[in-house]
Amino acid sequence: MPKMKTRKAVAKRFKKTSSGKFKHRKAYRSHILTKKRKKRKRQLRQDGYLDESEQAKKVDKMLPYE
Repeated sequence: MPKMKTRKAVAKRFKKTSSGKFKHRKAYRSHILTKKRKKRKRQLRQDGYLDESEQAKKVDKMLPYE
C-alpha cells in the first residue's frame, strides 16, 4: 500500500496541537492596517483554532502524518 501524500498548502497553514486541535493564523492582518482599529489588530495577532467541525475533519485527512 503506498503512503498517503500530505497536502503541502494545508501543512503551511495549520499545525496540530498536542490536544488534537488545529492552530492557524487569522486572516485580515497582512495589509491595509491603517483603517483597522487597535483592538481589532491586537485580537488578530492571536492564533485561531478550528473547533471539532466538518472542516477540522477535512484538515485532519489532508494532514495524515501530523
